[in-house]
Amino acid sequence: MPVAHPRHYLTDPPALVAGGFFLASNGGGMTPPVLYSFRRCPYAIRARLALASAGMTVELREVVLRDKPQAFLKASPSATVPCLVAGEVLDESLDIMLWSLGQNDPEGGVMGEPAPGLIARFDGEFKRALDLTKYAVRHPDSDPEQTRAEAMKMLGTLEGQLANGWLFGDRPPSLPDFAILPFVRQFAMIDKPRFDAEATPRVSAWLETFLASDRLANVMQKRPAWQPGDAPVYWP
Repeated sequence: MPVAHPRHYLTDPPALVAGGFFLASNGGGMTPPVLYSFRRCPYAIRARLALASAGMTVELREVVLRDKPQAFLKASPSATVPCLVAGEVLDESLDIMLWSLGQNDPEGGVMGEPAPGLIARFDGEFKRALDLTKYAVRHPDSDPEQTRAEAMKMLGTLEGQLANGWLFGDRPPSLPDFAILPFVRQFAMIDKPRFDAEATPRVSAWLETFLASDRLANVMQKRPAWQPGDAPVYWP
């Protein structure tokens, strides 16, 4: 997905929240939104992290990317996950994060500057280096050792910022942590022993805290692929 930028969802939510449900009109009634997701996708992971932090209930539909259901293709202009259908359609992960925490932000996850710039840099430069390293066979003209070094250098720039465990101090993880950590996780898992040996101490501890958290376990539960006619699965 391309880098998403903050829109109007923080100040102009498209509907109301009641009892943890985002209420979207559905003809004669009001229903929670539908989230099309894929368990391992880092974009979908970060959307689910924000939804869970906000306490937002959604109907979760797990998508098999090699066999995308027609309902999903009809809903998502980009045919990519995550896609939130809630009166209007949000199919950029950062928009879903901003929207959900704009509805309810009990942990104070939404940050001002310099958070958007930091997220944009990792969505751009870091994600590019990650892909060129992880999928090196698809990019024969790229040197995976060089792109790996570029990614590690970017992570190293966070070392001083992680003195208190998270990106913005001694506080619960914020939107930038949610937005960036799923990609750090994906990068680390390319070669976890090597990552552990090369990562700076605070970056390593930051990732390990995330990997061991109930927060991540909650959003990574395995579910069968959604099929039309299935009973709704409400989450979290």
